Amino acid sequence: MIYIFLATGFEDIEALAPVDIIRRAGLKVQTVSITGERVVESAHGVGIVSDLLLHDVDFSEAEMLVLPGGLPGSTNLDTCQPLTQAIARHFEAGGAIAAICAAPLVFGHLGLLQGRRATCYPGIEPELKGAICTSAIVERDENIITGKGPGAAFEFGYTIVEFFRGKGVSQVLREGMIYQELVHNS
Repeated sequence: MIYIFLATGFEDIEALAPVDIIRRAGLKVQTVSITGERVVESAHGVGIVSDLLLHDVDFSEAEMLVLPGGLPGSTNLDTCQPLTQAIARHFEAGGAIAAICAAPLVFGHLGLLQGRRATCYPGIEPELKGAICTSAIVERDENIITGKGPGAAFEFGYTIVEFFRGKGVSQVLREGMIYQELVHNS
């Protein structure tokens, strides 16, 4: 199971585009509210009904933990100790993690990016303790995927699919969603 964690102030497209892409690939993904309420308000005032509440998550089923960015969403994720403790345990056990925009700061604060390539929203780099910061749209370093910001949301989702299903499935999705055409024509 892939879990995407929603905190008040999450960046809409960074959560929902990956959910859409991951589900199109036939992977199991659920959104998880860390607020204690099923409806979580995005950075742009959109209420999204999550699939689960944090206390309902079975982390033993987790294949990847995903953090959308946005502010104050990222800082809200970072201050949620039950979540950060679960992320640390999951990663220490060899589990995969992904974060986009400002959310990689959570991994940086946990020390999970030490010596790893990572990208983030410009200006967040000092929070990525020990990371080798790049300016890539999406960066994958073994079992860590990071994305730069809202414009990277589709590429971030495709990279998650590629992690689980390979380049072929990711490429089919890109073509079917007219993404390749968009990228080649820009």
